[in-house]
Amino acid sequence: MRVFHELTRRSGIHGEPHPVRRTRSDKARLVGKHVAGVATRNPFLATGTYDALVVPHPRKPGGVEIYTDRLRAELGPSALVLDSGINGTPLTGSRNLDFFTSAAGAIRSRSVDAKCATVADALEALTGVKVPIGALVAREIPKHVRLRTIYRALLRRHRIKTVYAVVAYFHQHLVGAARDLGIPVVELQHGAISPYHLGYSYPGRPAVPDQPDELWCFGSYWTTVAELPAGMATRVVGAPYLPPPGAKDPDRVVFLSQGTIGPSLLEFAADFAAARPELDVVFRLHPSEHPTDYTVPAGSKLRISAGPSESTLDLQSTAAYQVGVSTTALFEGMATGCRTAVAELPGHEYLQPVVDRGDALLAADGASLAARLDDAPVCADSTVYYSPDQLTSALKASAR
Repeated sequence: MRVFHELTRRSGIHGEPHPVRRTRSDKARLVGKHVAGVATRNPFLATGTYDALVVPHPRKPGGVEIYTDRLRAELGPSALVLDSGINGTPLTGSRNLDFFTSAAGAIRSRSVDAKCATVADALEALTGVKVPIGALVAREIPKHVRLRTIYRALLRRHRIKTVYAVVAYFHQHLVGAARDLGIPVVELQHGAISPYHLGYSYPGRPAVPDQPDELWCFGSYWTTVAELPAGMATRVVGAPYLPPPGAKDPDRVVFLSQGTIGPSLLEFAADFAAARPELDVVFRLHPSEHPTDYTVPAGSKLRISAGPSESTLDLQSTAAYQVGVSTTALFEGMATGCRTAVAELPGHEYLQPVVDRGDALLAADGASLAARLDDAPVCADSTVYYSPDQLTSALKASAR
């Protein structure tokens, strides 16, 4: 996944998916938080035993971590919540190993396997892009080994019986530690899955180390859209955080941005707004994007929306139309009744199965979408993407 991000960024195909910017003072404060956290948020110092370990998503719109909110409520005090504060604000009452995580990544290997140069040269010959494979390996492999050892000790310390994690492909040290001890790992879906997502798609279903035992999905669509690693089962649990469809404003069109293609989508949206000046066109930034990176063309009626003053889901619940490329928010908008169009920009392939199902319209540019806006469909059955809530029954079944 890290190699893929480097490759697409250096080639100019994508921007940073989740850009993080810190000044020197920000970094100093973060170090201070890490040091203080050793005493105040250290999970090794937590008393008692726990049945489960829960690792939420770092993103928390309105202070709520939507992917594990219901799970944590169901598990109650039987769950130890491990929530990093490195790229966000940790949940109240949670613990973290941020000091150890940062320290493990700061110490790099001095020797680099000769295979790294061979792989880097082969990748450059194939793509024309040089990716620092050696530097990535020198940092990530030792970090993985160190953190895996620490997490094994933590799981033993609290006699954890089940691990629940969001974005497991960035927590392979934890998954590997649990696997070392025979502890089952459940990943909770957090975003769109497709044959092009390197965190989930393994054509031919080979055996892959350090993968969760189960993937709990929003709906049945996600259980078959990509070939998961061998041995990984799926279960549909729904998405209880989604609001019901609301009253629609027939003139509102919301564009859903994301860091990988934001500037290109803004140009697309500006062309659309110029062709349809009678519409209320809103360009909604992803939570990880920075408003200062975007400027609306002079004279355009396009409005940029960012921050917590209005949520993405609130905008979608009132918008008649939504446009995006590969963001998960498009699926959420389908569940809230939006007519959906996919902009034909890098990454739109994620949504091709949805277009093929007839649940979205593929548009080459803003002008052509303006002419065909009324052809954008409403999803015929959004329950295939987001089923009714089945979390309680899933927990009961997994406890047997």
